[in-house]
Amino acid sequence: MKSELIVDVQPDEASIALLEDSRLVSLQKESRNLAYAVGDIYLAKVKKLMPGLNAAFVNVGYEKDAFLHYLDLGPHFASYSAFLKQTLEEKKNVNISKLKRLPDIDKHGSIAETLTSGQELLVQIVKEPISSKGPRLTCEITFTGRFMVLIPFGEKISISQKIKTTEEKLRLRQLIESIKPRNFGVIVRTSAEGKGAAELNNELRTLLKSWEDTVAKARTVTSPALVYEEKSRIVGVLRDIFNPSFESVYVNNRDIYDQIVKYVTLIAPDRADIIKLYDRDEPIFDHFNITRQIKSSFGKTVSFKSGAYIIIEHTEALHVIDVNSGNRSKAAADQESNALEVNLRAADEIARQLRLRDMGGIIVIDFIDMNKAEHRQKLYEHMREVMANDRTRHNILPLSKFGLMQITRQRVRPALDITTTEKCPSCYGKGEVQPSLLFTDTLREKIDYLTEHLNVNGFTIYVHPFVDAYIKKGIISLYRRWRLETGRKFKILPDQSLAYLQYRVIGPDGAEIDLQEEKDVDSSASKSKNRAKNRSNNEE
Repeated sequence: MKSELIVDVQPDEASIALLEDSRLVSLQKESRNLAYAVGDIYLAKVKKLMPGLNAAFVNVGYEKDAFLHYLDLGPHFASYSAFLKQTLEEKKNVNISKLKRLPDIDKHGSIAETLTSGQELLVQIVKEPISSKGPRLTCEITFTGRFMVLIPFGEKISISQKIKTTEEKLRLRQLIESIKPRNFGVIVRTSAEGKGAAELNNELRTLLKSWEDTVAKARTVTSPALVYEEKSRIVGVLRDIFNPSFESVYVNNRDIYDQIVKYVTLIAPDRADIIKLYDRDEPIFDHFNITRQIKSSFGKTVSFKSGAYIIIEHTEALHVIDVNSGNRSKAAADQESNALEVNLRAADEIARQLRLRDMGGIIVIDFIDMNKAEHRQKLYEHMREVMANDRTRHNILPLSKFGLMQITRQRVRPALDITTTEKCPSCYGKGEVQPSLLFTDTLREKIDYLTEHLNVNGFTIYVHPFVDAYIKKGIISLYRRWRLETGRKFKILPDQSLAYLQYRVIGPDGAEIDLQEEKDVDSSASKSKNRAKNRSNNEE
């Protein structure tokens, strides 16, 4: 199977698409300026205790207070609290390895007996703000690397269950025991299998340095304040999904390309050559046919093999998926076999959709009814098999007597929701036909403004493919006439991700030009000029 990773970096957002045999199976969007993301560590202050919930609301600077449950304090909270008191209140430079460990707190204890209002804590985001809820926090701080996860105040060494051989588990346990300092726990990840002492020791030292830098910064700031975040969120995402078996990784941004090359050189030096810089004018997602797949995969109705389709509905409490056979061209001889075949193909598509949309929480699937128990069991086993590649923690229940399958999937961030519908470009949904279907006059005004007022040359305008085709049709096209009339060099290129009447302008330096903002500035300057002129006339 051919696996490729495509990274589309835009000024505010980066999208990472995973292709398997050129088919989109995973899509992640990360804001380049995102706050309160999973893994961020904050120095925060307890705002309100809620004994009824056995939890506390904590101020991390977000508009909604974050939620911290008693169980999320962690068993080592007594040692953690003593360390923070010496570090933050007494301003001592405490070495955690020399700290005397205190007994674990009672897991049936009370939040009111453990925390006080106004107390400062070092907390980590474990669930991003979703809907009207603030972030969810934990006091069990972790630092994640490629091969291991470092847990301050712990002592336990855990080995990934995906490492099957007992000999390898024993080797890794003994190796970690020999290099880890006291009062630190370690979770060994699957990617550590077969790695040597030098590689694991280098990463452990890097994670320990991150912990020391976090504590040092916490001593100098006033809560609430961010004290640790990933150096690059894109590299952080790649750390979890990167696989040396990838045939290629394409990136359309030089800075991010350099960061990824540096990271891959560190973890897999022999695979650094698979990282490639994409520098064509055509949008990278259009070139790899990803935009088309996104628009066909994120609608309410998703079709798959032989005319069958599924309908996906989202509610506040759960996601509901309905399976329909549709007008199948190759139906089986009997209804039972037909239902089984459609359900198996639907399971394949549903497993892909869960990863693609990052759907979490409760998912209820209404499969086509099947009478035979062995068919229902076969479908259940097939769903478990196709979901095995999903790295997100999940649980699948067998079909109920009503033919419903229930899946729970860990939700740590909002589900990815991409709008695939557009208003009619001629009437804007009002049902009235306007004189012109295309906005060529408006586009010409923008070009004149760029060339005459801003004096920009060598810019590129991205438009919807239909608009691009209309502008360039014929021997003497609008595009050619505009270039001759303005006497400037510029390009007009198609971008499938744009709506019919959208456009995007990229300057010769690669930065996006916001024409509305520029016009607002010009308009403001013009008004100021007119006011000054009027005042002068009045004085005369």
